[in-house]
Amino acid sequence: MYKIVRRRELNPTVTQLEIEAPLVAKKAQPGQFIILRVDEDGERIPLTVAGTNPEEGTVKIIFQIVGGTTNLLNHKMEGDSLHDFVGPLGVATHIEGLKKVCIVGGGVGCAIAMPIAQALHAQGCHVTSIIGFRSQDLLILEDEFKACSDTLHVMTDDGSYGRHGNVTVPLKEMLEAGETFDEVITIGPLIMMKFVVLTCKPFNVPCTVSMNPIMIDGTGMCGGCRLTLNQDGKKVTKFACVDGPDFNGYEVDFDEAMSRGRMYADFERHAYEETCNLFNK
Repeated sequence: MYKIVRRRELNPTVTQLEIEAPLVAKKAQPGQFIILRVDEDGERIPLTVAGTNPEEGTVKIIFQIVGGTTNLLNHKMEGDSLHDFVGPLGVATHIEGLKKVCIVGGGVGCAIAMPIAQALHAQGCHVTSIIGFRSQDLLILEDEFKACSDTLHVMTDDGSYGRHGNVTVPLKEMLEAGETFDEVITIGPLIMMKFVVLTCKPFNVPCTVSMNPIMIDGTGMCGGCRLTLNQDGKKVTKFACVDGPDFNGYEVDFDEAMSRGRMYADFERHAYEETCNLFNK
């Protein structure tokens, strides 16, 4: 059993938990994920490692309440335990040798982007961060990004906080002004990542995307995170969980990935409603 030692509500739909898991805390690197089960009969879900404290033996996870399992997880309090907490899994984000990077995070994807920005900052990299949200009430992790970024741009779709607009606005402005980056690393909704890649393409800036949003069981067995890459004119199939979650953004077929992701929307909605009914009885 894995004890919850700290709990923090980041906004009405996003929660951060710090879990006692010494072996995971010792080895996890930015970009990797864990698989957890809330209870013995629970669904297995992958969640990205949002930070570690090897000295305390704890691991941070941040999740959005979107389905039945995340709703169950959100009812866990400090002192409660999770049945399974396995990892680290996946390939860590490549950051060695990078001197100047732009991190672009959208919504709860900022939870994945944050530890990457922190690791880059710790190795002396010049970090520009762009984080975007639909509105101010959904803003998360601003202070954490300030602490590890040389420059921070906060964007909201409705203009209620920071600058009005999406994350590609400051990115395009910087690139058009002649700003250069060793790499742009983007994590967030698929449609956001698609347009970040399109923004980078005319400037030939290397662009890495995290395909974490399409992962389901985290082992490659379900096939739900199957991904088509266009490599040298050939279509190649990869799996986000075992081959990624990071990929060259210029190779990813985003339209196919978004189409497949919509297949599970009704299932998740039904599972969430069933869980709500369970707690409301």
